[in-house]
Amino acid sequence: MYESHFGLREVPFSITPDTSYFFTSPHSQEALNTLLVAAKSGEGFIKITGEVGTGKTLLCRKFLATLGDEFVTAYIPNPYLEPRTLMLALADELEITLARDVDQHQLLKSITQRLLELAAQGKQVLLCLDEAQAIPIDSLEALRLLTNLETEKRKLLQIVLFGQPELNANLQSPVIRQLAQRITFHYHLGALSRDDLEYYLAHRLRVAGFAGGRMFSKAAVRKLYAATGGIPRLVNIVAHKALMLAYGEGRQVVEPRHLQAAAADTVSPRRARWHWPMVAGAAASLLAAGCGLVWALSK
Repeated sequence: MYESHFGLREVPFSITPDTSYFFTSPHSQEALNTLLVAAKSGEGFIKITGEVGTGKTLLCRKFLATLGDEFVTAYIPNPYLEPRTLMLALADELEITLARDVDQHQLLKSITQRLLELAAQGKQVLLCLDEAQAIPIDSLEALRLLTNLETEKRKLLQIVLFGQPELNANLQSPVIRQLAQRITFHYHLGALSRDDLEYYLAHRLRVAGFAGGRMFSKAAVRKLYAATGGIPRLVNIVAHKALMLAYGEGRQVVEPRHLQAAAADTVSPRRARWHWPMVAGAAASLLAAGCGLVWALSK
């Protein structure tokens, strides 16, 4: 697309979680430190919350990549599963071979046996559940019962819940009050500050291979922050569109007008819902317009 024009190896503002782009802002670094300390302490439940687009999935992947060999990890990205299916997903992550018609008793027995085997090898088992606000209440209770498994020294299974703020409301249900009491470490992931945004842009551009000077003017950065509120996913979407517009004009620096046009094409973070098909379609239109401008400039 515009990579060669700006001297980049790859697109710097993709919304796909890529741990090489993990930015150690005060919020994200504190959250990562909280996760690492909690994991090493062997606590049963850990909770990370944050608004949509604040980087929870990227934090989860960075956390898993940072853990040492003493951990065996399981990751379930879509936990909207009833209790039995969730247990089957955990068994699959732990590489447990099960009979096709395994009953609930044998399923739990197999998971327990596997956890005991790993503990005997000096391994800590950690399960990460992304989008945890979607977990049904009865499945949360099933997870709590799993964390009852322990040796005299520590829990056999640790669980990390990554979810939107709605997760907090779910955990207030009287049905799972015992689970809420077992969450000993928690952190709320916030948006980037205005100062963080400058470093965030420079970091992602550097990882993508940019070796030049300033690509976003100071006025453009101010507009970017005003438009996105510092929410990383929104920053990535708007910055990507602004680069497309600058590329379409043959410019090397993103100016406020590029940000204004890109932000106008993107749903405001203050609105209640995102309309992803509309955003994707608008981005494609921007790309087509940009390519047309480049063709016209070359005539």
